[in-house]
Amino acid sequence: MRKISKILVVIDPTVEEQPALDRAAWLAKQADAHLELLVCYYNEYLSGDRLFDSPSLEKARAEVIQTHEQRLETMAEPIRAAGTTVTSSVVWDHPLHEGIVRHSIASKADVVVKDTHHHSSLSRALLSNTDWNLIRTCPIPLWLVKPGDVAEHPVFVAAIDPMNQHDKPAALDDEILQTSKSIVDIVHGELHAFHCYDPRIAVATATANAYIPVSLPFDEIEQQMHDEHEARFSEITRFHGIDEDHTHLVAGMTHEELPEHASKLNADVVVMGAVSRNRWKRLFIGATAERTLEFVPCDMLIIKPDWFHTPVDVSTPDAA
Repeated sequence: MRKISKILVVIDPTVEEQPALDRAAWLAKQADAHLELLVCYYNEYLSGDRLFDSPSLEKARAEVIQTHEQRLETMAEPIRAAGTTVTSSVVWDHPLHEGIVRHSIASKADVVVKDTHHHSSLSRALLSNTDWNLIRTCPIPLWLVKPGDVAEHPVFVAAIDPMNQHDKPAALDDEILQTSKSIVDIVHGELHAFHCYDPRIAVATATANAYIPVSLPFDEIEQQMHDEHEARFSEITRFHGIDEDHTHLVAGMTHEELPEHASKLNADVVVMGAVSRNRWKRLFIGATAERTLEFVPCDMLIIKPDWFHTPVDVSTPDAA
């Protein structure tokens, strides 16, 4: 079982409510893990990028950092009183998602926890939101928290793709299920496995391959596709010891069907994978996870393939 020893929670210094802190403190208590509170902050007017740096700017930066440190310590006190080891860090870094990734790797965190909220389709398309960028770039499991409490025995839904579509590494399903099982054991929860396939793909393929205009047996094509997905899905879920009544094979689009099933199961967390591709295909990294995140009614845990050994550039930003 994967052990969670350190949890990094990203604090938003601009708001009072911190759902991610509540979730991270709960997980740290359950896992007997070290909790680190992080504020990643940057202000271009205090950076010295536009003007020559000066003692006054340096003093202003120090005062801002000190203010954030004091607030983090105030947040940490009740969590420490409950028996959890808590530290805090304030880093001056930007862009925000890169600063979070750099610090999470340097601090050897096992999970990164962050609030998330509803975002417009425009912000998603422009890739301007920190959540989307973290889905793409954070090699460590990323727990995106939506407001609300988790159940006493939380329900986790692990969404897998045993047919390895969308250039997804075969090992990613194992990462998703192993990580999900580990956390479920820690929090005394319940694990379900979910897989969705689109029968239109098989029909479109058959149509494209038809050299003469004949009537294709669409029902047979769909049934064959169902049987293939069912066989692979059953194989991996049996291997990981998931009860058959906790497996869900569905025809349709993942970003439509997964949120609906999560609601039916009263899920507390949906676990999904996100794949990284080369720089020219950067827009497509984690596309299914991003579309799904917009509609899932609960937290989402994003897993990258081989996250224990993923090489990542942790260098600091170039000086201005």
